[in-house]
Amino acid sequence: MTRFQMIPRLVLGMGMTCLALNAAQADEMTTQTPSVEKHSFGQLPDGREVEAYRLYNGHGIDMQVITYGGIITSLRTPDAQGNVDDIVLGFDALEDYRSEAYRKSNPYFGALIGRYGNRIAEGRFMLDGTAYELATNDGPNHLHGGDKGFDKRLWQAHSFENDTGVGVELRYISEDGEEGYPGRLETRVTYTLTTDDEVIIDYHATTDKATPVNLTQHSYFNLEGEGSGSIVDHRLMLNADAFTPVDDTLIPTGELRDVAGTPFDFREATPIGARIGEENTQLAYGKGYDHNFVLVRDDAEAGELATAARVVAPESGRVLEIATTEPGIQFYSGNFLDGTLTGKGGEAYEKRSGFALETQHFPDSPNQADFPSTILKPGDTYESRTVWRFSTQSDDS
Repeated sequence: MTRFQMIPRLVLGMGMTCLALNAAQADEMTTQTPSVEKHSFGQLPDGREVEAYRLYNGHGIDMQVITYGGIITSLRTPDAQGNVDDIVLGFDALEDYRSEAYRKSNPYFGALIGRYGNRIAEGRFMLDGTAYELATNDGPNHLHGGDKGFDKRLWQAHSFENDTGVGVELRYISEDGEEGYPGRLETRVTYTLTTDDEVIIDYHATTDKATPVNLTQHSYFNLEGEGSGSIVDHRLMLNADAFTPVDDTLIPTGELRDVAGTPFDFREATPIGARIGEENTQLAYGKGYDHNFVLVRDDAEAGELATAARVVAPESGRVLEIATTEPGIQFYSGNFLDGTLTGKGGEAYEKRSGFALETQHFPDSPNQADFPSTILKPGDTYESRTVWRFSTQSDDS
């Protein structure tokens, strides 16, 4: 049986215009039909080649994915005037993703995260009477799969074209005991760039032993264009009426707290920076927003797509909408970026120069009995879908 049921597509839209290129930008595009181009992105120290796949949807959006970490290295979309910009943080060279400076700060730019996205308290959990010990790579806690999670693994890949668009399928086998996790986990992640201006991310995994699984994607967005400065003026809507407050090490307390009357209320579109400087214990712990929000499912059944977030950039008019089958979304406002990393455009990534919206199950679920379970068992299938929909509008309303 499957852990999630997926529906093919969710129609999103709130009075937005379709993406369109102006003539100058259209001339710059290397292709005007949906297609995939493959090339080398360099070699790992052991000689294995890292492949890059550039996906074109034929009318204005292109995205590049590499097999190292399943990283989305670029995602170019038009603004309201048809000008195309790269809207995700990252680098042009493999060496930058493997540099000492990057490893020290480890922001996980654009990467696939596993086996467990987010934190597990003290790197420990009990499962079927057995205690498991994981790396503590985030203070006292385990974060994003450990010292060498899925973000630092070489995935196998092949591209495809179908009636809805183009894409790349990535596969990775995490052997029993890798990073301390039980079970041989066979993982497949598919990125599809559609002709409807969507990026669809499908996750699939099976195991031969019970194990925690919580996969996610860790792109940082700046809808004004990467390297263009702060994202605090972006207007964010989160379809969440509760969040999971944390302790001073960012581990959930187990409470589901109502967002009403707090700086965590994004049920109406609000600039990210509007309340980020308020005196609030939770904001102090995260140095801004770094919290899991409990999504409102409305009439959607478990495993069906439901609206999670909507973000508007006031200058460019770019709009990002997110739908997911997951019960939560981690909103991170780029609090730990500190200018030590320089991006593709030559600009330093300063504090809050990008935001992440990671669709997922809740942090520390293996130790939180009241949270939705993240345990995948033999014979079951982990399936999850997230959709990013891109469009534009003429103002920031």
